[in-house]
Amino acid sequence: MAFTPWAAGQRITAARLAAMTPLWSAWTPTWTTSTGVGTPSYGNATVDCKYAQSGDTVFYEMEITFGTTTNFGGGGSNDNWRFSAPVTAAEPQLITGTGEIQGSSVAERYPIRARLDTTTTFQIELTGRSYNNETPNSSGLIDAATPFGTSNSISTAWANGFRILLDGKYQAA
Repeated sequence: MAFTPWAAGQRITAARLAAMTPLWSAWTPTWTTSTGVGTPSYGNATVDCKYAQSGDTVFYEMEITFGTTTNFGGGGSNDNWRFSAPVTAAEPQLITGTGEIQGSSVAERYPIRARLDTTTTFQIELTGRSYNNETPNSSGLIDAATPFGTSNSISTAWANGFRILLDGKYQAA
């Protein structure tokens, strides 16, 4: 819903008040790659994503738990994953949210941030240190070929049960 500012003399109506109160809506991001090669698919993943818009601010939560039939794609190390945004953004933005990747064990948690690389798609970047303060083996935008882990526990392939958890906000167009 596009934001319409209040004007002098405008009446308060139920519709206008409802427009000011953001309600969460479900959204299933389209999962693609930056080149369109080796496109992944959710399969039986649990995709629990939602967003709310208040004025021109979009808030979102993204929780994806990959399943046994998830296809992580195979575009290679220069073909990064993209997820569609719930609402078109005003402009691309370097940091629009933060979260973590959870691997196969409780200790396998890695910080990530989302960036709007276009006005309609997110890419996810692996950054910083892991849960147990060890440096990840990889950094940068993620894809099916992104290895991450610590010197003691290296995940070289995405697998069933791995999760992406993000939450953030950005300005709508």
